Amino acid sequence: MGNDEASGQAAHIGDIRKIVCDSLLLDPAAIDDTTPLADVGVDSKRRVQLLATLEIHYEVTIDLDERDRMTTVAGIAEVLEEALRGKSAISEG
Repeated sequence: MGNDEASGQAAHIGDIRKIVCDSLLLDPAAIDDTTPLADVGVDSKRRVQLLATLEIHYEVTIDLDERDRMTTVAGIAEVLEEALRGKSAISEG
């Protein structure tokens, strides 16, 4: 992972953690960036709901296949950063 990619993820990770906790009704103290969401009761269906919430919040499109990578806050940050880079590339083109 390059420094730009890491800094992009870091910029969003706090917001992502808040969105995850708010939308999935989780105690923020119950998870950190690497806690498997399955360990706190988040199944595939709830990850799809989370994906939709993130798409609306960040005004991006995330492929449904990416939900399999969205198993931790850090994984979600990685997927989101890729979607934001894609959105940026389209708007610049």
